[in-house]
Amino acid sequence: MTARLGLVVPSSNTTAEPEFRAMAPEATTVHAARMPLEDVTADALDEMADGAERAATLLSHAAVDGIAYACTTGSLLHGPGFDAELEARLSDAAGAPAVATALSVQRALDALDAETVAVVTPYATELNDLEREYLVDAGFEVATLDGRGIVDNTEIGELTAADANQQVRSAVPDDIPVDAVFVSCTNYRSVPVLGDLEDTLDVPVISSNAATMWDLADRLGFTPAIDTALSAV
Repeated sequence: MTARLGLVVPSSNTTAEPEFRAMAPEATTVHAARMPLEDVTADALDEMADGAERAATLLSHAAVDGIAYACTTGSLLHGPGFDAELEARLSDAAGAPAVATALSVQRALDALDAETVAVVTPYATELNDLEREYLVDAGFEVATLDGRGIVDNTEIGELTAADANQQVRSAVPDDIPVDAVFVSCTNYRSVPVLGDLEDTLDVPVISSNAATMWDLADRLGFTPAIDTALSAV
């Protein structure tokens, strides 16, 4: 399928675009519009969200077929309902289907029949607490949540997929039974190691970008190149 995918991303995000391109079919192109963000704090994310609709409107000038708001904590910041409202606002602005990462993750975990999850993030405590609360409100049990304590989003973008691999292996001990593992943050490089982690842990492992791409692809009717349990859903 030939499609144009629009990404609304924080200005300091250096991971979403290359990971989405890697997961996109050959004839599909990825186009991004950016919102100002340097530090991943609740206040900065809240301020950033004010630019979301303008970014979606600009992407509509490229006649994109679908929009992804590629920011995890930015789409769960205000709790249940904000994610769906954000999708509706972006869809109206772009004149195309829209998904927001937080709700895409929720849909992915539901599709995998996951009830108990382990979460790893690059975030500091403030955002980890918001993420835990969001997932619990969505009906999931969070067995463990491990964060790296990073606030500077450029520093998050410098983490490698090997860093994600190591963090997951360290943070998800064998004696904690979970139905899935979630690697959070669209700026945390992790898509290349999801399949290996699934083989090692013997449970589905998803990331923010993988879940968002899977969700957008489902809306638009194409199959993304995702090396994770989501590829079979």
